[in-house]
Order: sequence, then structure tokens, then C-alpha cells
Amino acid sequence: MKHFKLILGTVAGVALATTASAQTVGIGSTKAGAVAQITATISKAVSENAGLQMRKQTMGGTQQYIPVVNAGELEFGISNISQYWMAVTGTGLSTPNKYDNLRLVTNMMKFSVSMITPRNSGIKTMADFKGKRVPFGFKAAPLFANITEGSLETAGLSYDDVKKVPAVGLVQSWRMLMAGKIDGAIAAVGSGFIKQVNAKIPGGIVHVGYENTPEALKKMHRLFPKTYWSTIQPRKGLTGILEPTVLVTYDYLLWTHKALSDETVYKVTKVMHQQRKNLMDAGPLWRTYPEGAGLAKNHDTPYHPGAIKYYKEAGIWPN
Repeated sequence: MKHFKLILGTVAGVALATTASAQTVGIGSTKAGAVAQITATISKAVSENAGLQMRKQTMGGTQQYIPVVNAGELEFGISNISQYWMAVTGTGLSTPNKYDNLRLVTNMMKFSVSMITPRNSGIKTMADFKGKRVPFGFKAAPLFANITEGSLETAGLSYDDVKKVPAVGLVQSWRMLMAGKIDGAIAAVGSGFIKQVNAKIPGGIVHVGYENTPEALKKMHRLFPKTYWSTIQPRKGLTGILEPTVLVTYDYLLWTHKALSDETVYKVTKVMHQQRKNLMDAGPLWRTYPEGAGLAKNHDTPYHPGAIKYYKEAGIWPN
């Protein structure tokens, strides 16, 4: 019996030692919302399958952890392609700072957004927002000020053509819409919170589409770069899409510091490829997660060598 207990103790000790010796890496995150959900899923998948321990490092927003990863003080981060592009080029929200130590790891899901409005508002196009109440400011999430202003610009409008209503964050703008204090707000199609907004507003909400033209997209790119138009088809359970509607779409990315070891990035990249089914099972945010070469989509900015090594070995490096 003592011999059996000794064996059990030895096995447990080895297991504990293995866990303790696993490299710990951090990933920038936020307290709530899509970023928090996505990073939680990635952290779980990596910790269970890569021989690493990945832990979320919560900050106020993407613009706060971009410089931390760039400085090598945090290993990973996620963001939409627009904020990443601004960071590595030193433009837009990142002006005048150029965060050129960042490298891509994985191209992930995509989000499609537009302004939503009550169905009975009389607003059918972006041009109809002229003279209407529109949120602005977004100190907690400045990208949404860019998307809102870019949306207006696609119709030849600016903030000078609308009634500006201060909003700190995106959720606050949705609450203002529910309370009848504004006439429209930016929202992603399929968002869980938007279902609540739809239920609260008499008659529900509708996504206002964009003009599917190169000229309109060029105007959007001034404030919301590296995005593209997508036509979203109505389907059961998809709130606010009553007919085929053109929305602006952007990819979400996992990225790292260029000096992080190839081995570590290789392990994480491998998980992001081989655990695709489990990632997609984590929730609706992962519904558009790509497969194969889609994980290494060309974004006109470099991937980390460790990621490239894995993609080449897996036969899915497209570049």
C-alpha cells in the first residue's frame, strides 16, 4: 500500500512539475465584449493544447495593449485589421506612434457592421441621417467614432450635418438608442446585445446599408482602413437584416512581438489551425473562422517567422 501511495505521489509530482514548468504567455484583453470572449477562447485552447499557459491581461482597450505588445512586455494581442494597420503604419488612431515590432500570427473571424436605426425612424440610407441625432466622442473606444464618421462620409455627410450626442462607449450608445435619445448607432450584425436592443425598441431595428461602390469604400478607408463591403443576406435569427444589405466588413487578427521565439509562436499557430472545430464550437463569434490558407490571409504586413514555419509545414502558406 505504501509502495502504491509512493507511485501515486511520484506521478502527481511529475504532473505538477510539468504544469509548473510550462511557459506562461499573456494576451491583451478587455473586461467585457467580443475581445474578452475571443481571448478567453484562445487562452483556453492554447493552455490545453500547446504546452503553454496563456493568461489574459485585461486593459481598458485595444489601443492600450498595442504599445505594450510592441514593447515586448506582453506576448500576444488581438484586434481588428483597421487598428492593427494604423498601429504598424503609425496612422489614424496610432498617430504619431508607429508600432513596427508587431507581427501577425493568425487571421481569424470577420465582423460586418453598419448603423442601426429603429424600423419606424424613416431612415433608409446613410444620407437620411442628415439632421438626425448621432453619437460621437467614444473616448473609451475611439475606433467607433471613426466608423460612425466614416459611415456618414460615404454619403457625403460629416458630423457637421448631424446632431452630435456625446457617448463614451458603444454599449452606452445602444442604451441611448433604446431610450430614444439618438437615431442610430454602429452595431455588428449578429451581435447578442443587438437582439436586446431589437426587443426593447417598438417595431425593432434595421441595419442601414452602404452604397456598394469603390468611391464610397475609399471614403470609408480614410477613417476605417483595410475594410471591404459584404452583402449580408437575411436569414432566420439574424436581427436587423430584412433584405440583402451591404455592410462594411473587417477581419480580426491575432498578433505578437517580432522577437517572441519562433517555437512559442509556432505552438500557438498550430493550435489556431488544428483546434478549429473546438474554437468554432465556442460560440457565434467564431462562426466565420476561416480554414486552411484563410488563416494566413495576406494583409500587406508581415507574419511572424514562427507562424510562417507552421503554415508552410501544414501546406497552407499562400504567399
